[in-house]
Amino acid sequence: MLEANVAVFNADQSKVELRLTPNTHGPVSIESIEELLKQPDFAMLFPITPAIDKAVKEVNALCGQAPGDHELFFTIAERKDGDISISISEDKMHASMKITSAWGGKDIVLADVLNNLKSHKIKLGLSKPKIMALMQRLDILPPGESCEDEIATGKAPVNGSDAILTRKVPLARERLLQPQEREDGTVDMRNLGAQVTVKPNDVLMVKTPATLGTPGYNVQGDILHQVPGKDKPMQPGNGATICPKDPNKLIATVSGQPVENRKGMQVDDVLQIKEVNVKFGHVDFKGSILITGDVHEGMNVKASGDITVMGFVDSASLQAEGDVIVSKGIIGRLIKDHELSTHIKAKGQICAQFVQYSDLQAEGAILVTKQLLHSYSQSGETITVSDEHNRRGDLVGGKATAAQGIRAVAFGATAGTKTELFCAMEQQSLKQSYKELNDSAKQLMVAGLDLESRLRKLPPKSEWQTDAGMIEQVKMMLDQKKQIEDERIKEEIQLTEIEAEIEGYYQRYFIRAEKHVFANVEIHIGPAQNKTQREHGTCTINNVSGEIIYDYSK
Repeated sequence: MLEANVAVFNADQSKVELRLTPNTHGPVSIESIEELLKQPDFAMLFPITPAIDKAVKEVNALCGQAPGDHELFFTIAERKDGDISISISEDKMHASMKITSAWGGKDIVLADVLNNLKSHKIKLGLSKPKIMALMQRLDILPPGESCEDEIATGKAPVNGSDAILTRKVPLARERLLQPQEREDGTVDMRNLGAQVTVKPNDVLMVKTPATLGTPGYNVQGDILHQVPGKDKPMQPGNGATICPKDPNKLIATVSGQPVENRKGMQVDDVLQIKEVNVKFGHVDFKGSILITGDVHEGMNVKASGDITVMGFVDSASLQAEGDVIVSKGIIGRLIKDHELSTHIKAKGQICAQFVQYSDLQAEGAILVTKQLLHSYSQSGETITVSDEHNRRGDLVGGKATAAQGIRAVAFGATAGTKTELFCAMEQQSLKQSYKELNDSAKQLMVAGLDLESRLRKLPPKSEWQTDAGMIEQVKMMLDQKKQIEDERIKEEIQLTEIEAEIEGYYQRYFIRAEKHVFANVEIHIGPAQNKTQREHGTCTINNVSGEIIYDYSK
C-alpha cells in the first residue's frame, strides 16, 4: 500500500502528481495507485489511465536496480470541465443536447447552453422545460457521467388540401344500380324508378375550396414551405350557374336532367324517344336522350349530354359527351377479325347490365353488373364487372384496358377462353412527363438566378431613381423575376404530385378477382405480364418489382 503523501496537487491545483522512487516504493500495482485517487481531495478528478499504466511499468522495471534510487514523476489525474455537445439531425428537424458532468472542474451552466445553441444556429422549436430538466439532472450526476435529451423540434409544414367537388343530385347512371323494390321485398330489375330531373335553383354541386396549408420551420429557423392544395374549377355548363349568394355552390337555372362533366355540371333538355330504328332515323341531339325502348341495328345516337337506354342496344353506335347508361344489354357480333358491330363511346362513364361483342371506350369508368363477353373495352379510369354484392360478374374473352385497375368476380372461363387484361400502363409516360417538367424547373431556376444577379449588379438606386426609362426596365425585370418564381413553384408542386403518383403507382392500380381467375388469361400490369396456366381463387394481382404477383390474403 502506497503512502498518501506520494500523490500531491501541482502548483495550480489542476493536476495530481505521483512521485515514486522505485527502490523505495516498488513494486507497485494499478490498484494501489487507483486507491490513492480515492482520497477525498482527488476523488472528483479525472484519472489519466495511460499515465497510471506507464507509472506501473517504469517503477516496476527499475525496482531493485541502481537507477531505481531516483525519484520519478507522473501526472496521474487532472481536473476536467464539464462538456456539452449538440447534435442536429440530417433534416434539421431535431436537435439533441448531451451534457457531461465535470471531473473536479467547472460544471456546465445555462450560459454555456445558450452559447452552444447560438453557435449551432438553433433558434426555433426549443423546449425550455427539457433544457432545465437536463440542468437539474446535471446537479446529481457523478463526475464524467452524461445525460441527453432532445431539446428542439422543428415543425413540419402542413400541406393544403385539394379542392373537392361534391355532387348533390343523383345521376341517370346510378338508377342502373338501384332497381326498385316491390312490396313483397323482391326487386323489379326493369323498374329503375322515376327519371332523375332537377328544377331551377336546385343545388347541383358544392365545392370545398382548396386550403393553403401552413409553413413549417426547422430548428435553425429556416422556413419550410408547404404545398398549397390544388384548386379544382367548378364550372357551370348549360342550364347551370354559380349561386349568386355562395360562389361554392352550383345551381340549376332550368328544369331538366343533371349531367356531370369533368369540371362541373350542366342541366340538359331531355329528348325522350320510344325506339331508335330505321323508321325513326339516326339521332343527334344537343342535350340528353332518354330512349324507353331499344336502339336497333345500324342506328347512330349522339348526344351532348347523357344517353340512357331502357332496353337493349343491338349492333348500333352511341356517342355521348356525358354517360351512356343501358338498363338491359349491349349486344353486338363479330363482323370480321377484330371488328365488332356495336360501338359505345362516352366522355363520362359507360354502364350496362350485359355486354357482348362490343367496342366500349370511356374516359371515365366502365361498369357492367353481370357479364362483359368478347368485347374490347377501354377506360381512362376503372373497369368493374360485378353486381353490388360481388355474387356475379364475368369478364370473358376480348381485351379490357383500364388506366386505374380492373375488378371482376371472375376472369376467363372454365373452357380456357383467351382473355386479355391490361392495367396501369402509363407509368413510363408519367416518368417522361416528370423528366420534362424537372428539366423545365431547372431552366427556370437558372433564369431566376441570372435575373437576380443582374438586379444585384444595378448601380445604387440614387443614381437612376429619376430616370423613367431605367425605372421601367427595373420594373420589367422584377415582374419577370416574380413570373419565373411563380412558374417555378407551380412546376415544383406538379413535380411533387407526379413523383408521388409514380412511387405508389402499382400499389394503387391493380387487378382484383373476387372469386376466380381461370386459365388462359393474359395479364399485363405495366411492363409485367403473365399468362395463367391454372385456375386461381380470390386474389389481388399486382406488379411487384416487375413481376406479376398473386396475393390471396386480401
